Amino acid sequence: MYVGFVFAAVFIGYSQGTAPIVSYHFGADNKDELKNLLRKSAGIIAVAGVAMLTSSELLAEPLAKIFVGYDAGLLALTTHGMKLYCISFILSGFNIFGSAFFTALNNGTVSAAISFLRTLLFQVVSILTLPLIIGVDGIWLAVVAAEAMALVCTGGFVVRGRKRYGYL
Repeated sequence: MYVGFVFAAVFIGYSQGTAPIVSYHFGADNKDELKNLLRKSAGIIAVAGVAMLTSSELLAEPLAKIFVGYDAGLLALTTHGMKLYCISFILSGFNIFGSAFFTALNNGTVSAAISFLRTLLFQVVSILTLPLIIGVDGIWLAVVAAEAMALVCTGGFVVRGRKRYGYL
């Protein structure tokens, strides 16, 4: 989770940093620049997500060793869990950016919906159901499933708002 928080901070920082630019161009009715910002941000987030996934897969054991290196069994469990959990890094950036993007577009309802769905509703549902279906790995994959479900919703909100905001 500590590693996850550090990686999430990168996405949060990027999203918070671009929000004033999105708001400015939205207020100026500059639809071409909104489209450009959305497209470029999606690319940056995709590359960052792949880089985070790759680095956390490669560094799972050394990173886990920092926190639980005192117990070999716990280290093995944590390393395995991190290799499953880190798949969420590919997805979470899009959801974090989507929430900030809609906040910047003055649509707090959609922003709050994305945040609520990804961090509470979908995670609770995943934690309660996945272990019953696939066992202990379901606990580690619950965040991945929650982010995947939230990404579908975020994508739906983006598509639904394309005409209203003119970014697609």
